[in-house]
Amino acid sequence: MNITSEQHLRSIIGAPHSITEKKKIDHLSDDAMAFLARSPFLIMTTVSEDLQLDASPKGDAPGFVRAPDPKTLIIPDRRGNKLADGHLNVLKTGRVGLIFLVPNTRETLRVNGQARLTADPTALATFSAYGRPAVLLTEIRIEECFFHCGKALIRSKLWETSAWDAPGQVSFGKMLAKASGGDAAMAEAIDQSISDDYKENL
Repeated sequence: MNITSEQHLRSIIGAPHSITEKKKIDHLSDDAMAFLARSPFLIMTTVSEDLQLDASPKGDAPGFVRAPDPKTLIIPDRRGNKLADGHLNVLKTGRVGLIFLVPNTRETLRVNGQARLTADPTALATFSAYGRPAVLLTEIRIEECFFHCGKALIRSKLWETSAWDAPGQVSFGKMLAKASGGDAAMAEAIDQSISDDYKENL
């Protein structure tokens, strides 16, 4: 049975408590500022004009995202794969949604707003890391901010090391070799190149 109306949806999941609704604010609270200072990782979602979505992970040292004021966030970009799917979406619509995580903390911080890209050399230099300035900055004007409860992280046991599998690694080499008609030697060469890039090109 497909759900096609808000009334049908609410009949299944219910309505939020009036107090819960009040947790959504249009700026960073002191608690949110403190959370950002501890966060080394976020996921940024963007949307294009034709409603194509992109979700991109971004990570660096804790506090790499800065808040010059309670209505503004600035996220530095480092070197990447140059696909720029999220950046292109920002250019088209500017709509972004963020979720910040802090290791060993069950709750997450969610921020929604309007973004723009900047590349002022002086500003990029203030976000330097690994001996290099940031490549780009995404500046976000905050429209909505709130903490999300920890149930998803509790259920997933995300921070419970006893529940973790052995360390894994995705082989981009195998995928790309298969897609381009390459062989095992090509796959191995690609994986080695990526491994070197992880060490030398953050």
